[in-house]
Amino acid sequence: MSQTASNFNPEPPVQIPKPILYTGCFLQFISTTLAAKYAKRLFVTPVKYKMPKREFHMDKESTQTMIPVPEINKEVLVYSYGKSDKKILLAHGWSGRGTQLVKIADHFVKLGYQTISFDAPSHGKLKGNQSSLLEFIATIQELDKQYGPFEFAIGHSLGGMSLLNAIRDGMCVKKLVTIGAADIISDIIANFIKALTLKPIVATKMKAILDGLFGTDINEISASYSAKKVTVPTLIVHDENDADVHVSCAHSIHKALPDGKIHITKGLGHRRILGNQEVIKKIEAFLLED
Repeated sequence: MSQTASNFNPEPPVQIPKPILYTGCFLQFISTTLAAKYAKRLFVTPVKYKMPKREFHMDKESTQTMIPVPEINKEVLVYSYGKSDKKILLAHGWSGRGTQLVKIADHFVKLGYQTISFDAPSHGKLKGNQSSLLEFIATIQELDKQYGPFEFAIGHSLGGMSLLNAIRDGMCVKKLVTIGAADIISDIIANFIKALTLKPIVATKMKAILDGLFGTDINEISASYSAKKVTVPTLIVHDENDADVHVSCAHSIHKALPDGKIHITKGLGHRRILGNQEVIKKIEAFLLED
């Protein structure tokens, strides 16, 4: 385990607007089941953020193509950046977009790679207002069919979780990197409900709703569960001050991996870590070492 020093303060966690908190508490007062249904709807609704200027050049210079993902009956937007037979798949996280890993993409394009990234369903430039981890996984599997094989894959947050699942299910890459990936789905739900200032029983009921929708125990697609069957060399990158995903997730995933390494940074938070040059150099060294 190693650390990257930084002069930055970690980012604060995403703040939930007070009207949402008030609505949840009101519904909980009436019925915890109603509150669970309300929370579930929020849980599967990504926030669409404005693209920052640092991503404009990737947006302008990439080739963008809409492709269907038959398994989920939706379309996604694919970004092809750079030209090379050596391809790297980049997967953004929840409420992210295909250009979010721009600094990583720029770095590897200069090294002679092509990056393939995407706006997941209801993310980025796409219409719609709901998505899920299962849709991320299905999108990655479809990209592997249409654009693969990939030399490497790099995923941030939910993108990292999705890649672990896709590789467990048969996607072939030489190496994998996850950055700020969360782990156990029921823990994610519990933390989400806590952030909404609702009772733990609401989390239990919300998980039951999701289990019913997906027809399985959704914990089975948790990162550390999938990691047990991911045999490719994998680097887990995480910041010890990540306010969105606790660093303990990184250690759990690392422990589960048959062939894993871990790199813990300090003071970079959940998103700033994506543009840190020391982190990018660490990723390069891992991916390109024999």
